[in-house]
Amino acid sequence: MTEAPNDLQALDQLIECLAQALSDRNWDRLSELNQQVKTTVAPVMARLETGELSVEPVRERLERLQAFCDKASAGATEARTEAEQALKGVNRNKNAARAYQNVSGNESR
Repeated sequence: MTEAPNDLQALDQLIECLAQALSDRNWDRLSELNQQVKTTVAPVMARLETGELSVEPVRERLERLQAFCDKASAGATEARTEAEQALKGVNRNKNAARAYQNVSGNESR
């Protein structure tokens, strides 16, 4: 049984790139890489089904990929929450500036 290193290496490389993009909080890159998951995993699964690959190396990689996906989901949720908080802060500052402008404008009259 051969280990089809090219397919497994491609999967390893994708997992590394996903981990780096998550570490960098590069959501655009994560989105790009996420689109490659299916096309990278498909040949590995096909070779597993035909017996060209051993189960254990594939299982290990899929577990790493699943763990990454869980972390990415949590990171995306955290980033969304941070963005919401930042927007609320901007709106509060805008409202405060508007209120100050209204008070300042009334005092000069």
